[in-house]
Amino acid sequence: MKKTPWVIAVAALGVGATGGYISGKDSGAASPSAIEQHVNSRNRSLSRNEVSVASSIKKTKRPTSVEQIGRLPGSTNRIKALMDFYAGLSAEKLAEEAGKLERLPMDERMTASILLFGRWAEVDPTAAMAFSNTMGMGGGMVRPTILKSWSSVDPAAAARYYAANPREFAMMGMGMGGGRGQSAASIIAGEWARQDPTAAAAWAKSLATDQEQTMSTVLGEIAKTDPRKAAEMVGGIDPGQRAAAYHSVAAQYGELDFQAAQSWIRTLPAADQSEALASAIGGLSNIDPSAAARQLALMAEGDAKDRLIPDVVRDLARKDPQAAADLLKLQDSESAQRDGMHQLMPVFVAKNPAAALAYVNSFEPGTIRDSAAQFYVWGNNTSAPTDLIKVAESISDEGDRNRTVGVAAIRWMKEDPTSAAAYIEASPLPDPQKERILSGRGMWGGRGGN
Repeated sequence: MKKTPWVIAVAALGVGATGGYISGKDSGAASPSAIEQHVNSRNRSLSRNEVSVASSIKKTKRPTSVEQIGRLPGSTNRIKALMDFYAGLSAEKLAEEAGKLERLPMDERMTASILLFGRWAEVDPTAAMAFSNTMGMGGGMVRPTILKSWSSVDPAAAARYYAANPREFAMMGMGMGGGRGQSAASIIAGEWARQDPTAAAAWAKSLATDQEQTMSTVLGEIAKTDPRKAAEMVGGIDPGQRAAAYHSVAAQYGELDFQAAQSWIRTLPAADQSEALASAIGGLSNIDPSAAARQLALMAEGDAKDRLIPDVVRDLARKDPQAAADLLKLQDSESAQRDGMHQLMPVFVAKNPAAALAYVNSFEPGTIRDSAAQFYVWGNNTSAPTDLIKVAESISDEGDRNRTVGVAAIRWMKEDPTSAAAYIEASPLPDPQKERILSGRGMWGGRGGN
């Protein structure tokens, strides 16, 4: 079967994202050939994964419906079967299948939607987009998939549609929880830059809105394979829009050649160097968190460093949670330590719960210890609920304490409802919270969850 651009993105959805590190690298200079080898290694690894997935599919009679596919054993088998099924359908048949998606359970619907609309956008993108406009809130979930797949085969046409129908994409860049997500223009530009960087950059410069984010996306995409070229291109954009571009380029540059990235960063305006350096160290952390930790120690105190600390702690914790814990404890910023606990404790608890608890208890009572204790309990799936209750009760902040005790109590209810109910009734938890937990409505009123 012909390999389509959306296949790669959805393969990870079913089999899970696999984390790993490229070992043996430090912060020394990498030659252009080393950069090329690193990029080629990524591509070879991806190709091997595709072959592995394909070879795992049993040779059975080809399913003729999504319902039949849903009964196949193995999630990888189902994803491959869905890909094959949708790939063989006409645009009209894809429209029919889109109308059936709501019959599926939510987890299956999400996977099928990505595959279906990704394929539909390659054969009839305007019809796929029109259908998404009939889906209410669900349309907002599939519209980025349509736009990305469309842009992967015809970015110029996708750009024209975007220009003619801007209101369809007005909410796309808003993100979730009030944060800023990827705009429609950035999605188009990112795919365009993979095919024709010059055309993508020219289009980004022509935009009346979202120009800064879109150009940053283009340069970040170029920097994945040629950071030197991307760094040179930054000088050609509006000075007021360079900060975001510095961030995108530095992140990729730092991963591919940290020493060269440092040299480039020293040429930037002084006001932009700290943020760019943090981005470069963040890129380095993706492949060598120990080297990133050493670079972190050399950074001047400030907001850029504070934002970087949790990322380095997260990456280092996957390799050596005790080293990550020690690194976090050395930091002067209380806010960075609290944010870092969120990244550290789930990994630390999973690998060594006894050491994680000792780490919690190594802090004096206060906000940092509260954060450590809270995330120790929230991330602990092995200790007895009664032990977790004791840790939760030691949290000094009343709100955090009640929430964390509630989490442990819910788990206790599932193991020993009688004892847990007696504890909850006698506890100082607020009455509404007691009622929700005892009635099985979770922490916030939902069934079956926290």
